[in-house]
Amino acid sequence: MNIPRTLALMALPMLLIACSSENGGEDAIGYTPMTDTEASAQKNAAAADQNMDPAKDSAPEATETQPTGPTTSMTFAENAWDFGTIDEGDAVTHIFKFTNTGDNPLIIDRCKGSCGCTVPQCPKEPIAPGEEGEIEVKFNSKGKKNKQTKTVTINANTVPEQTRITISADVTPAPVDGAGN
Repeated sequence: MNIPRTLALMALPMLLIACSSENGGEDAIGYTPMTDTEASAQKNAAAADQNMDPAKDSAPEATETQPTGPTTSMTFAENAWDFGTIDEGDAVTHIFKFTNTGDNPLIIDRCKGSCGCTVPQCPKEPIAPGEEGEIEVKFNSKGKKNKQTKTVTINANTVPEQTRITISADVTPAPVDGAGN
C-alpha cells in the first residue's frame, strides 16, 4: 500500500477548504458558503419546484411506455370471461376474439398472465386493419380455491399500449381424504 499517496489524497480536500482568500469568505474558486437560512430556503425552493413540475404531471408513468411507429386500435368481442364453477385441478381454456379497428397493422409485442396459472397464446404475426385475431387463455386451477380472477396484459402498438382482458372462475376445493392429503 502506498501510504504517502493515500495521505496526500486524504489531505487534498482539507487543503482546498483551507486555501480560501480573505475576500469575505469567498474561496479561490468563487465559492461563498451559505448560511443555514439560505441553505434551508434553497432546499425548500427545490422541493417546491419538484412538486410543481407541469411536464412531470403530463408525462406517462415510468412503467408505461408509448409505442414507437404507427399506432392502431383493437376491439375485443368481450373483455372478460367467467368459467363458472369448476373443480380444483381443472384446466380450462377460452378464446378471446378481437378486431384491428385501426388503420395500421396491429403488432402484439407481448402477452402476459397475472400468474403462472394463466397462460395466454397471442398471434406472432401482424394483424391487418379490419382483420380478426384470437388470444387463447388457459387457466389451470391446481392449488386454487374459491373465487379466482386473473388478468392477461397485452402490449401492442395501440394507445394506450396495454390492454387487459380478464378471466374468472369459482373453484370448488378438492376434497381432503382422511389421511390429510
